This record gives sequence, structure tokens and C-alpha cells, in this order.
Amino acid sequence: MSDVILLEGIQVPAALGVTAAERRMRRPVVLDLEVERDLRGAGRSDGIRHTIHYKRIFEVVEDVATNQEHKLVEALGDRIARAVLGKFDADAVTVSVRKPTPIAGVLRFAGVRIRRSRKDLE
Repeated sequence: MSDVILLEGIQVPAALGVTAAERRMRRPVVLDLEVERDLRGAGRSDGIRHTIHYKRIFEVVEDVATNQEHKLVEALGDRIARAVLGKFDADAVTVSVRKPTPIAGVLRFAGVRIRRSRKDLE
């Protein structure tokens, strides 16, 4: 059984794009995370030490998105998922990455949903 910690609608600037010019623009991306972990202990104890603090998850996401260059949304999603799994005791992470208005006036979002689990780190 896995419970899920949700972080939805994270907006951070990212150096994201196929061309160097796109990456220099640091346009915002919208990210949603589902961090899978057994939360029964936190539910019983009502103590933060039995869960993963969502602010800490956000800090990892922000660091990866803003301090690295990414050509593809796939790479950004994979890097965030691996960073969260590497830093926290989570069973799996699903990351949705959306790039707002990648084609002005024609497309609202383009993006991916990436799921990684502990076995992907092996």
C-alpha cells in the first residue's frame, strides 16, 4: 500500500528548451508531483518526522529546475524524480512537467508525466 504526498501547480523558472536561446529565457514551467510513501505512521503520530515535509520536496524541485539546464521536458521530469528519490525515503515519484504556451495562440501546454521508483535508481 502506498499513500501519496501531492504538490500541485508548482511554478518555477527553468532553463528549458532545445536551443540555447530558449534556455537563457528561463520561462516558467508548471510541475505536479506525487510522492509515494506509506503515511500511516504520520497519520497515527501527527508528527512531521514520520512523513516527508513538502517544503523540502519543493526546495529539491526548485533547485533542479532552476540550477540546471534542460533541453527536454523529459529530462527535467526525470532529473526531478531521481533527485527526490535520492534525497527522501519515498517508494516512487510521479512528476508532471508542463511548459505553458509553447506555441503562442495554438497550444496551452505541452509536457510529460514521468514515474520513477526505487528500482530505477539501481
